[in-house]
Amino acid sequence: MDDNKKNKRKPGTPGTFSRWMQHKANARINRKIRGGRDKFMGMNVLILNTVGRKSGQPRETPVACFADGDAQLVVASGGGSVHPDWYVNLMAHPEQASIELPGKDATPVTPERLDGTDREQAWQRIIEAQPRYGKYQSKSDREYPVVRLALRSAGQH
Repeated sequence: MDDNKKNKRKPGTPGTFSRWMQHKANARINRKIRGGRDKFMGMNVLILNTVGRKSGQPRETPVACFADGDAQLVVASGGGSVHPDWYVNLMAHPEQASIELPGKDATPVTPERLDGTDREQAWQRIIEAQPRYGKYQSKSDREYPVVRLALRSAGQH
């Protein structure tokens, strides 16, 4: 029986072992970010805190980020034909999102998926800073969402 039938997963989505490996790698990167390390593979990184759309459980994902004034831009690339879990979780529960910048405590954010001219301008800045994103995008059949994570004050939702 092939792996897709055994695990009842859609083609292009990671299997059990891949998810386990990713979880271990993410935990290691998160420890480094919390310890103050601000780069991974030459890119600025942060920890994105979301809530699982189905489970309701907290999720912590290290993601590459790009400064945008007081906000951060993140790209939902994930390398596959479907959006990464962190993006789906973020869009399902945007009011529960927060970020941890290197060595800092979690700060609530308001996510905004950029569209049209806003996305295009942000995308150009992203691929100028990290051309690899342009290469990733050219190999995908979906347009990678670009999300602006604006810092939110404690009373704001």
